[in-house]
Amino acid sequence: MPTSPGPAPDLIAPALLAWYDRHHRDLPWRVPPGRIARGERPDPYRVWLSEIMLQQTTVAAVKPYFARFVELWPDVGALAAAETDAVMKAWAGLGYYSRARNLKACAETVLAGHGGRFPDTEDGLRGLPGIGAYTAAAIAAIAFGRSSAVVDGNVERVVARLHAIETPLPEAKRRIRALVEAMVPAGRPGDFAQAMMDLGATICTPRRPACALCPLREPCLAVRMGDPERLPVKAVKPDKPRREGAAFVALRADGAVLLRKRPDKGLLAGMAEPPGTQWSARQDGGTDADDAPFPAGWRFRGRVRHVFTHFELDLSVYRADHVDLEPPPGWWWSTEFRREALPTVMRKAVEAALDAIPHKGQRKHPA
Repeated sequence: MPTSPGPAPDLIAPALLAWYDRHHRDLPWRVPPGRIARGERPDPYRVWLSEIMLQQTTVAAVKPYFARFVELWPDVGALAAAETDAVMKAWAGLGYYSRARNLKACAETVLAGHGGRFPDTEDGLRGLPGIGAYTAAAIAAIAFGRSSAVVDGNVERVVARLHAIETPLPEAKRRIRALVEAMVPAGRPGDFAQAMMDLGATICTPRRPACALCPLREPCLAVRMGDPERLPVKAVKPDKPRREGAAFVALRADGAVLLRKRPDKGLLAGMAEPPGTQWSARQDGGTDADDAPFPAGWRFRGRVRHVFTHFELDLSVYRADHVDLEPPPGWWWSTEFRREALPTVMRKAVEAALDAIPHKGQRKHPA
């Protein structure tokens, strides 16, 4: 444990904000500090939309989705009025699809219950669908200037190194939050929150942090100890279970792909998929051609692997051509499958069947 006292909280914000003024990231949902100084305020709708999209997703992945959403639905009223299937299609590929369903529900709640205006406090925001503690704090600070402690993974890493916290995550979360609360300046809390995020994303990175460029290098206890990359300490996670299943990609004579809608509850709820076996996080599904939902000339096309939050899935992919089938309720033929609300794992399966692109984890069927 370090013998030096931790950095004084009131010294952190000035140094960090001065760095942020010069080196902030230019992001489509963000109002730069210079424009805020001239009186422009962030749009709560854009802040909320970006924060929901950024949950467990990278900035690079989110940018095109954000641009598409604000083009289709430029404000919360437009999103509330959108068809749910259209929202799910626009979201397809971002993953964690409950976020998309909550996004639509939240927009409807803001319109119906709040006159189209987002609540401007953490407590009010937490009453909306899909908004938890972190997201409420981020919106309150960035959009409304509330002195909220915004703590994501980047911020946890910065603070764990700044104070040389040896307690493993997630046990250290409470202490880290208390330290952030003490650092938040009375003025510019939104810029402070975004500055901490930018510092963690660009300087105080998980591997090879650029400590020589860091505005907090001098007070950082991990730098003084000489091994900042070691922190934060993380508890050992158990290995994820691996499940198996199969996807059956049927093609009509005109090239249309047979799809069906998944149940409205559970994993990948309401999304589109090619017919497949009944796998889940807790059990395997069938993997053979004999497990197909209807007879056809099924040919094995390889396997695709996908990592979910709590398990990994290996899907055996089969293809049948010139299928002539009248779709049952909830099934349909799609001539433009790339525009369907296909989750990433199902998109991988269809593309593997069509030999569109090779995928990691795909291998030949054993003899």
